[in-house]
Amino acid sequence: MQPETTREQRSLFGEILDWMLAPLLLLWPMSVALTWLVAQNIANQPYDRDLAEMARTIARQVVIEPGPTPGKSTRVRLRLPEVATEVLRADDTDRVFFQVLGARGEFIAGDREIPVPEEPPATPQELHYRDDSVVNESVRVAYLWLPTSGAPDELQPLVQVAETLDKRSRLATEIIKGVIVPQFVVLPLAVLLVWLALAKGIRPLNELQQRIRRRESQDLSPIEERDVPEEVAPLVGAINDLLTRLDRSMSTQKQFLADAAHQLKTPLAGLRMQAELAQREIDAGQQDPKSLKNSLQHIAHSSQRAAHMVNQLLSMARAEDRESAHRLLEVNIARLARETVRDFVPKAMDKHIDLGYEGPDEGQAMHGRLLGQPLLVRELIRNLVDNALQYTPAGGSVTVRLMDDPFGQVVVLQVEDTGPGIPEAERELVFQAFYRALGTDVDGSGLGLAIVHEVVKQHGAEITIADARPRAALAPQGPGPGALFTVRFPVRPDSPRAAPDPAPA
Repeated sequence: MQPETTREQRSLFGEILDWMLAPLLLLWPMSVALTWLVAQNIANQPYDRDLAEMARTIARQVVIEPGPTPGKSTRVRLRLPEVATEVLRADDTDRVFFQVLGARGEFIAGDREIPVPEEPPATPQELHYRDDSVVNESVRVAYLWLPTSGAPDELQPLVQVAETLDKRSRLATEIIKGVIVPQFVVLPLAVLLVWLALAKGIRPLNELQQRIRRRESQDLSPIEERDVPEEVAPLVGAINDLLTRLDRSMSTQKQFLADAAHQLKTPLAGLRMQAELAQREIDAGQQDPKSLKNSLQHIAHSSQRAAHMVNQLLSMARAEDRESAHRLLEVNIARLARETVRDFVPKAMDKHIDLGYEGPDEGQAMHGRLLGQPLLVRELIRNLVDNALQYTPAGGSVTVRLMDDPFGQVVVLQVEDTGPGIPEAERELVFQAFYRALGTDVDGSGLGLAIVHEVVKQHGAEITIADARPRAALAPQGPGPGALFTVRFPVRPDSPRAAPDPAPA
């Protein structure tokens, strides 16, 4: 089995810094590329104007003579002196070429190496630019067509001036150096300023951390939200809410432990008292078997109460375990109800109470699947039955009833008794730990119904308490109205099938 890899803890400071610097470092090469393009455009503009002026100067020296008779070809010649041609070519850095073509595309003057533009002639005297190559050298070309009134099949005379790109490249490089070099200084400075700004921005988080660390472990008071940044206020509010719930939970646990200690004190005190009494009788030489038997019976009863209290506390802790609530198993609640009734038959017979079961028999499937914790459901049924037997007088009856829903929506569990019942004002209070109904002298731990309530919450069920019989129809000296506990468990609709056996208690 491969060991789990430990996930590296992330740094909020580092993550924010990465998200701020990554776009900056990504935009910087884009800025360099855009600067290069802009620099090329800027460098071309002044030299393009010079090149255009040279092309217009040569065009003004072109002489177009119509043919001697209609239909004859137009004659084109250049009246540019040789000295002027040398002046045009005088450049210490770049080479300059020019070319003049006639109405039939024939070469008139200049350099034959300049390529002819591929596009058709456009508006005469309109200047155009293109990038081309002459004798394997990259050049910038300015060209224009001249107007003519010759035959329809004649071409427009063409004037072209080309110049190599050395001056343009130098100017573009100087522009880029003037823009990029300062960025090499600004970029590290920007990174430093971003780092300082983040450090200052996260400082309130560090102060909040120190405030929380300086707190005592018992201090669960809310954190002051006015001293934290607005963005951190929701986090502080959530922490305060958690502290409030934790304080409430710890207070409940302290009260629970105090009540449990108080409840355990009585049986333990009885154990100690009876043991000391028996010891004094033995030391005094009294060998009365009845007295010793009585003391031993009291010791057994007190130990039984203490053991019952401890078992109830363990059941309460198991019912409040939130992690086990996520491990769902299929629960055969009918089997659990039948087994619980069988387990309590001896106790019911000792108290002369008629204990019965109404519901599906063994092997009979139910409409739906109840998913939950079998141990907790068993504990719920046991506590309801035990509570009913505790409060039902001799000669009464207790019935465990299980009703199946043919539509597979819920399964209903009822425990009905013929005891004194529970007044409507106390029906919400009986689910509190260590609470006992007023006016009763029943010996119990006060945890049974609290455990039932926790199990009901764990399974998303509902529990209600009602009178088993109408109070208005009861005789003055007759049995009480009884209590009817009804638990509705949600189930998953499914085809009827037998559920697996529950886990052993």
